[in-house]
Amino acid sequence: MTAEIPRADFAIIGGSSTFSLNFPEDLHAPDISMIKSGLVFDTPYGESPPMKFFTLGTKTVLNLKMHGWRPGVSRADASRQVFWVFRAAGVKKILSEGGVGAINHLLRPRDILVPSDYIDFSMRKDVELDGGYLLTMRRPVCADLSRCLTAAAEEETDAGRVFDRGIYAVTDGRHFESVAEVDMLKRLGADVVGQSMCPEVYLARETGACYARLDVVTNYAEGIVTSWGHDELENIFYAQAALLGGILLSALRRATVGQKCGCPQLRHPTLLKTP
Repeated sequence: MTAEIPRADFAIIGGSSTFSLNFPEDLHAPDISMIKSGLVFDTPYGESPPMKFFTLGTKTVLNLKMHGWRPGVSRADASRQVFWVFRAAGVKKILSEGGVGAINHLLRPRDILVPSDYIDFSMRKDVELDGGYLLTMRRPVCADLSRCLTAAAEEETDAGRVFDRGIYAVTDGRHFESVAEVDMLKRLGADVVGQSMCPEVYLARETGACYARLDVVTNYAEGIVTSWGHDELENIFYAQAALLGGILLSALRRATVGQKCGCPQLRHPTLLKTP
């Protein structure tokens, strides 16, 4: 049975860094209440992934795990389902997170990056809801939300180094990139590589929502510094989950509903209208 979509001003898209966590319950935050779990919503692209609805103080929040990816559903459709629900719920601000490979050799595992731009090598560039907008991507992430994430990460003494800018190269996965691919991305100026910033950044812009994300470096990309080890990767995923989840909640506490940042004005009616 599908649920009625609740009104929510905020959303948190969980990724690999909080996958091992029962978020937000495991964090035992005293200002969280009204948690409803397992909510599935009808969308034109199929049933949505299960979501949670909760309040953080006076803020209403939708949350889901692992970007909505799940067996039997293409990643493109999963993204469409998620953002269709967000738009119907009236979500204004979206936080996302994930684990990334370091291309910039100055980064180290456990460092935290708040990406400021991206290079899209995924095959999902045409993922859209209605296609009614021309999307300006000169400022792909919300400066206000990014500052909230950076400040929240910097106050965590157990976190690695925190970087408030960097270029995220997007690939499809699920395999890791080859040495030659990583070398190409490095020459293009990418700092990290991952799989989830696109199409999320496009769909957020299409729906008029602010978007920013937090990524933890889980490994060196292939051919960078040293070969990654599965044990270290596993340790970061499990050991850092509560830390990353706490940073997301702390950033959300800092965020406001208002959009003085100008993100909604970076979409325009399409010029390619069907006769």
